[in-house]
Amino acid sequence: MDTNETMNVSNLSLKLFVILSRAYRSVNERVEEDVKGYGLNLTEFAVLELLYHKGDQPIQHIGKKVLLSSGSITYVVDKLEKKNFLVRKPCPKDRRVTWASITEEGTKFMNEIFPKHQRAIEEIVGGLDEKEKEEMMGLLKKLGYHAESL
Repeated sequence: MDTNETMNVSNLSLKLFVILSRAYRSVNERVEEDVKGYGLNLTEFAVLELLYHKGDQPIQHIGKKVLLSSGSITYVVDKLEKKNFLVRKPCPKDRRVTWASITEEGTKFMNEIFPKHQRAIEEIVGGLDEKEKEEMMGLLKKLGYHAESL
């Protein structure tokens, strides 16, 4: 590759990064607006949604699944517990482990808001047709796996 080709590849990579960052920010801002309309922040929603769809989770593992530090998870779990959306349960097999469990009130709340949230997501990513969404998912996975491997 000559210097011009290298520069073009670099410029293209930088351009892709900027476009990807801006697109993520725009999409994320719309999602955040939707979630705030339900009285939650994104991390509270992510934890509640995880428990709603996947059932009880060890608190120590929630952070990995919703990309939060352990200190942040404790704070979010405390907030959701105060709202009566989840409870902590000790693990019967290992006293060092505490589980988070969605409450009946939390389930009722998610039953009400999740379909609305799902429609909002469909609208937010509605700029792409089904084929483009499939293609985008494949490309983003490929990019993510490559970045992870470095």
